[in-house]
Amino acid sequence: MAEPENLIADLNTPAASAEDAINSRRSIRRFLADPVPKETVEHLLAIASRAPSGTNIQPWRVYAVAGKALKALSAAILKAYDGDESPEREYNYYPLEFTDVHLARRRKVGWDLYGLLDIGKGDKDKMHAQHGRNFQFFDAPVGLMFTIERSLQIGSWLDYGMFLQNIMIAARGLGLHTCPQAAFANYHAIIRDQLGISKDEVVVCGISLGYADPNAVENTLVTEREPVEGFTTFIDF
Repeated sequence: MAEPENLIADLNTPAASAEDAINSRRSIRRFLADPVPKETVEHLLAIASRAPSGTNIQPWRVYAVAGKALKALSAAILKAYDGDESPEREYNYYPLEFTDVHLARRRKVGWDLYGLLDIGKGDKDKMHAQHGRNFQFFDAPVGLMFTIERSLQIGSWLDYGMFLQNIMIAARGLGLHTCPQAAFANYHAIIRDQLGISKDEVVVCGISLGYADPNAVENTLVTEREPVEGFTTFIDF
């Protein structure tokens, strides 16, 4: 089987199979300005909606944003971010205390990315600017915001993950790329105000969607994965 980084030479070539789509998916951190038509986004979301959910309740709600609305949303979040506000998301995405193995993986991917971007340890200004790129949607022409009804429980959140994965994999089949971003959840109040989202909905995350910039060094990052024997116990095979 081809290594993921070599599977598709042209980042924006549509994946030829489900395996290719999974292996070629990566978090893109610089997109081209090329627009993505509404019809394409609708098609992508229709495919993703085939994700399973307990008793078929389909807990996802999507706000697809482009054009002037996307720029306004980005500007509002960046103003708060650069103003050193201390917003808090409505749920804990990360553990309150990392185990050593998880912390090591977290640090590695961070420094691998910063290494590509020539951001050194202690360079807080560059780190701040790079994190702020999240709120520019990494220049993508489409931003997707995801919410879930506040009354729904952990099973529906698990279902939601399958829906989000479907979006990212289906995007590869269309020659598109994505970046899933939990960072948006920190600014749920601004997102709620900008997009008219009810207080009965929790902002889960955002996804940037578009065509990858093939010349951006940050898009060469391919994260490592633990081998199967590292996370699987085979019994009676």
